[in-house]
Amino acid sequence: MAEFLGRHTAKACTAVGIEMQEIADVLGNDAAMVVWGAAFEDLVATDLPDGRNLADDYLRRRGWKEGASTREYIAGLRRSTISLYEVSGLVPGESMQLRDLVRGGEPVRVSEKLGSQGLRQWDRVATRVIPLRASAVISGTLMPFDQDTSEALLASLRKAGTKAPREVAKVAQEFGIETDAKALAGMMTPDLLLAGAAFMVTNFWLDAALKAAQGGNRPDLVNSEGDPLEFTTLHFPLLAGIKPEQIRAALATVPALRQEDPDFWNWLDAPGAAPQTAPRRGKAQTFFSKMEDGSLVLGTLALKGRRLSLEVNSTVRAERGQGLLGPVLAGLVGPPLIERTDLEQMLAAERPPPEPSGLSPEDERALIRQTLEDHYRHILDQPIPSLGGKSPRAAAKSPKGREKVVAWLKMLENHSAKRPAGDPIGEYDFGWMWQELGVQALRG
Repeated sequence: MAEFLGRHTAKACTAVGIEMQEIADVLGNDAAMVVWGAAFEDLVATDLPDGRNLADDYLRRRGWKEGASTREYIAGLRRSTISLYEVSGLVPGESMQLRDLVRGGEPVRVSEKLGSQGLRQWDRVATRVIPLRASAVISGTLMPFDQDTSEALLASLRKAGTKAPREVAKVAQEFGIETDAKALAGMMTPDLLLAGAAFMVTNFWLDAALKAAQGGNRPDLVNSEGDPLEFTTLHFPLLAGIKPEQIRAALATVPALRQEDPDFWNWLDAPGAAPQTAPRRGKAQTFFSKMEDGSLVLGTLALKGRRLSLEVNSTVRAERGQGLLGPVLAGLVGPPLIERTDLEQMLAAERPPPEPSGLSPEDERALIRQTLEDHYRHILDQPIPSLGGKSPRAAAKSPKGREKVVAWLKMLENHSAKRPAGDPIGEYDFGWMWQELGVQALRG
């Protein structure tokens, strides 16, 4: 058992610099038991070097003491392989459907009381599905995966499935055994691959959990130029004797500034400019905003009392903005007071509770629903980074694009489903978007 525990934890623990025995200290006893359960189930489903199997031995020697359902479960666990599944069709407290993301096929409904209560539509989990005479169930190990970690696991499994036959053929040739890598690849079934990759599944889950606990799995956020987000405000004090009308007149000479009201301007990029779809920084995610006509917003200007404030989302862009405004504001404003807030500070800051809207609960919910409806109808024709910079409507015109659109819609529904009970955002029905984009048949 110690050997199996080591295989299921070594890579993840090494990555964050802890020992296996420290998992409970970092993640808690429940997570440590998940790891132990995954390793134990792998051991139960594996033939030992001498050809024996723990489950077979137990059923042969002591199985007569167990009930029929327990014997059936142990036998099913012995034949099982762990895999990554997509959750759908939830009946909380009763059952759920699981679609195998590695082996494919139709979703399987499994009886599960506890797990079906905590999961949400389109969640991804690693577990073992065990068919019984009455119904299918899952094993005691259930590992939830976020989207990025699950995609990384699937990519690694595909790579392992391609690499393994070549490695086996290479070793065989070293021993003078002629073999064909292509023939071996045909023998590498998904079941065989998963049977030998159980430790990989646990390590991926554990790695994400440990990094989350240590704050190390948050993606880098960058703006449209690829610069790290650092929210920066330049406060320009108006010089003595300068009137607001003079500031407005000066700003009117800058083509990149679009005045929205007497005291507010949007700073826009050159016409046709688009955010980067491949940021410069590794696994960074791009943060940007656009006007309804597609213009990329670089920052905003607000005139309040005796102060003109430029708000941008990076120090590089702040320097660019100061260079843009400097010539036209010369003699009108003094040197700016610079205020910076990085992402960590923003996340750590306590948000004040929202002020009452003055609407009745029913009217407030109706307003939120209408706002969501308007937002999503607008976004169907806007470029989405995860769709390769295409709009959902444009991406849905090709087979590969439709796959990406389905994944995008599932992500929206999954995030919505995780909102607190009673939240109108969590109750929003995305069904019309599936219909509008022509992918309803892929919703299964």
